[in-house]
Amino acid sequence: MRRHIPRPHPEWPLQISGSQYAPAAWTDIPGWSTDDHLAAYRTFRASCKPIVAQRTPPTDSRALGWSLRDPCEAARADDIKDSGKAAAFFERHFLPLQISRLGEDQGFVTGYYEPVIDGSRTQTDVYTVPVYRRPSNLFVRGKKQSDSGLPNKGEVFRKIGRRKLVPYYDRAEIEDGAIAGRGLEICWLKSQTDLLFTQIQGSARVHLEDGSTIRINYDAHNGYPYTPVGRILIDRGIIPREQMSMERIREWMDQNPDGAKELRRQNRSYVFFREVQLSDKDEAVGAQGVPLTPGRSIAVDKSLHVYGTPFFIAGELPIESEQSKTPFDRLMVAQDTGSAIVGPARADIYFGAGAGAAQVAGRLKNNARFFMLVPNSLDPTARGRTMPLPDPRPSAKIARLFPQTDPLTGPSKGQAKAAPAAAPSPPTAVATAVPLPAARPIIAPSPEPRRTHHDRYYRRRR
Repeated sequence: MRRHIPRPHPEWPLQISGSQYAPAAWTDIPGWSTDDHLAAYRTFRASCKPIVAQRTPPTDSRALGWSLRDPCEAARADDIKDSGKAAAFFERHFLPLQISRLGEDQGFVTGYYEPVIDGSRTQTDVYTVPVYRRPSNLFVRGKKQSDSGLPNKGEVFRKIGRRKLVPYYDRAEIEDGAIAGRGLEICWLKSQTDLLFTQIQGSARVHLEDGSTIRINYDAHNGYPYTPVGRILIDRGIIPREQMSMERIREWMDQNPDGAKELRRQNRSYVFFREVQLSDKDEAVGAQGVPLTPGRSIAVDKSLHVYGTPFFIAGELPIESEQSKTPFDRLMVAQDTGSAIVGPARADIYFGAGAGAAQVAGRLKNNARFFMLVPNSLDPTARGRTMPLPDPRPSAKIARLFPQTDPLTGPSKGQAKAAPAAAPSPPTAVATAVPLPAARPIIAPSPEPRRTHHDRYYRRRR
C-alpha cells in the first residue's frame, strides 16, 4: 500500500522573516522571455530528486515548506527538451513574487567558485601545509560524533579527560601544530594562502604530482565565527573598498608573508575537510546533496528558504570585467548555503571551477532584483487577510497636538514642535504583516534571521 503523504493546505500562508514581497506578472520580470529556461529546468529537476524522496513533512517554518513536491513530481514526470516548453512549465506551476529585505527595493549578490590548486599526498619541501580532516576530539553540542558532512550548528568543544569540555583550538593554534601528527592529513598544499582560500570556498580540486586529482569538501569547523580578512584590509586602509576582491587579497598576502600570517590569525575560524569521490568532470556538490550547475546554482539563507526554490535574479554585474555592467537576467535554483548569506534576497552565485570562475566570482558584490517563484499551492496574501488593519490615521489637528515619534530613534530635528499634517505613523520594531493594497508589498512579521557561527564564505557542501 502506498504511504499517504500529506499535502499543504491550498491557502497555506507564506511567511518569510524580515522581508517584503509583492506579486508580479511574468512580463514584469526583466529578461524572462529571453532566458534559457531549459537550463534552469534541468537544474531545478536535479533538485527535485531529494525533494520527492522526502517522506515526512518538514518540521521547521521556512517559507515554501512542503509545497515544492507538486512541481517537482511534475518535473520528474516530464521530459522537456525545449526552452519554450520549460518556460511554460514554470509559468504553469509557479507564481512570481518580487522579494527584498524589509525597507529595501533590491537584493544583493556575490559569487563563489571551486579552487583548482596543486598539492601532494605526502609532505615535501614544496608542499608543507596540511589539509586536515575532522578530528575525532571535535564535539558539537546537539550532534552525534558520528555525524559528518554537515555544518556545525552548535557550540564546538574538545574534551580533556573524561568530562571537561573546552573551546576547540583556533586557527593560530592549529597552524602552530596543535593537531599535527595525528594522521588527520588528507593532503598537503604549497601555502597557507591556498588553504585559506580553499576554506573560504568550502571545496577544491587538488591536482597531485602524478596527474591525479583529489576532491575535498567542507566537513566541519572549529566553532569560531569567521572574520572576513578583506574587511580588515579595508579598515586598515590597505585596500580601498571599491578595489576589494579575492584576487587583491591574494596579491597582498603573497607580497606580505609576515603580514599575511598576522591577518590570517585575525580569523580564528578553521575549516576541516573530507575527501569525496568525484571525477574531474563532476561539479562540486552543494549542501542539498546535488551537483551544482555553474551560472544556475545559488547559495541562499537556509533559515529562510528551502533548497530547490527557483529565483529569477535581474541586474547588471561585472561579468566581463571589473568595470563592466553585463546584463544578468537569469532563473537560478537554490542548492547551497552559507552562514553569511543572510536575508530573504541574498544569493551567492556558483560560477564553476578554476581561475576564470575565480576572477568573476571574486569581483561580484552587487545589487540585483530578486523574484522568488512560489508554487501555486501557496497563497502569499493569506496571512495578510487575517491580520487586523492599522489604526486610522490621525487628523491634521490631532497630529499637530500629538506629534508621532519613532520610539527607536526619537524625534528628528524640528519634530518636537509639530508633525506634518496627515503624516503616517512610523514603523516600530513590533510591526507585523497587515493586509495591504495590491500595489504595495506584503510585509513578513518576523525579525531579522539570526547569524550562525561562521560567515558566508564557509558554505556547506556534502
